[in-house]
Amino acid sequence: MSTVTGQKIAQFTAPGLDDSKAHKTIEVLDKRMVSLIDLALTLKHIHWNVVGANFIGVHEMLDPQVEAVNEMVDEVAERIATLGGVPVGTPASIAERRTWKDYSINRGLVVEHLGALDLVYNGVNASHRSAIEALDGVDPVSEDMFTGQLAQLEQFQWFVRAHLESSEGKLPTADEATEKSAASAARKSA
Repeated sequence: MSTVTGQKIAQFTAPGLDDSKAHKTIEVLDKRMVSLIDLALTLKHIHWNVVGANFIGVHEMLDPQVEAVNEMVDEVAERIATLGGVPVGTPASIAERRTWKDYSINRGLVVEHLGALDLVYNGVNASHRSAIEALDGVDPVSEDMFTGQLAQLEQFQWFVRAHLESSEGKLPTADEATEKSAASAARKSA
């Protein structure tokens, strides 16, 4: 066995895909798996901690997103295994491989969480686009999988933004760089 990102991988991959392309694909898949696991947990955290006006609508909007993102995680993990990799999803391993800080808002108003969540989706969706670009010409199956996932993720962000957007089509979070500043901007615009 050889290693990719510190994980053992099999001496085989999907037929027609050479080892170097499989290893590159597994690395990209692993990063997206970590991000999607984190997103599912963040969405559930928001679901539990959102309060205020429109609580029930947002509370109920988030559970289908959690379910869909968990399905994405499973799809990515199974693709890693298909290519001969080992999908490692233990809490400690996820924390070690994460390259971003933990979601920064606990109990908060609907608009605050949605403002922060808009930034979370910015990062997740941009990274999915980068993964699609990285897999161009490497593994069209994984590239296609991420393209389908990105369509769903972008729709979820649209649901979030619909709560934040002004009638002129402006987002209060557009120029914000942190979750807390996005939450504050969203609260001020409400």
